[in-house]
Amino acid sequence: MDSTLIVVQFVLGILITIAVLLQKSSSVGLGAYSGSNESVFGAKGASGFLVKVTVVLASLFVINTVALAYLFSTGKNDSVVDSVKMETPATPAGNSQERPPAPPAVPQAPAGN
Repeated sequence: MDSTLIVVQFVLGILITIAVLLQKSSSVGLGAYSGSNESVFGAKGASGFLVKVTVVLASLFVINTVALAYLFSTGKNDSVVDSVKMETPATPAGNSQERPPAPPAVPQAPAGN
């Protein structure tokens, strides 16, 4: 499910980019290449239609972003430290009567004559 929502997120991002670039601006932009769309979408042109498409795509993008954030935040409750296995000592901890090993003996230097 996570991977599906990520793919939808990328597709929505690309579609929003296309919808924004096709809109007419003061410098015309890429809207100049969609001049034939004006007769299809009415006398006002494609600007009203593209604005509505952009608003719908942006809303879907925000909803998808919130859904992804929720899924990733609930799925990651465990810490990496929790998965590390700690080594236990070879001797049981409850056996306190054993003596610790004696330190190694230090050799004596030979006496000088």
